[in-house]
Amino acid sequence: MNYRRVFIPNSVVHIVVATYNRRPILITNINILRQAFKEVLAHYDFEIIAVCVLPDHFHLLIRPDNIGDYPTIIKAVKYNFSKNVGLVSPTYVSAGYTNKREKGVFQRRFFEHTLMNEQEFENHVNYIHYNPVKHGLVESVIDWQYSTFGKYLKDGLYDADWGRDIEIDYLNKVDI
Repeated sequence: MNYRRVFIPNSVVHIVVATYNRRPILITNINILRQAFKEVLAHYDFEIIAVCVLPDHFHLLIRPDNIGDYPTIIKAVKYNFSKNVGLVSPTYVSAGYTNKREKGVFQRRFFEHTLMNEQEFENHVNYIHYNPVKHGLVESVIDWQYSTFGKYLKDGLYDADWGRDIEIDYLNKVDI
């Protein structure tokens, strides 16, 4: 597979990182994940615009000062979390992981999408915040405490009922 990442200076990137075999370990270890982000923020210059952590994956919208840093930023978050999470790896980790001395905490690859305009930006922020409802974890966006929705609510960018009665079909078509 010949995959190429896009690096457009000053852009915002939507990143999705999943756990190995989609193991639901992120919420139960949320403090370790938060600490991993703090560690990485201390070494790299980037703004976290939106985030939503679900049990087996997280969505992140970031604007790195140096666009070429975002793969390293994600690698560092995954490394810091994996180093500190303890023994959560599955009973079977493929030989490809063990040969490279990986714990099997995260999938190797992550998904990224560079946002190209304001409408795409708005759609992705909404998609990220609506994700726990989409996955059936809560009935209302406001009920999920592991996202930046509360900050957006406090800043007046959403109202408390956002996501309850909106037409969300467009969110299912967001290119991620």
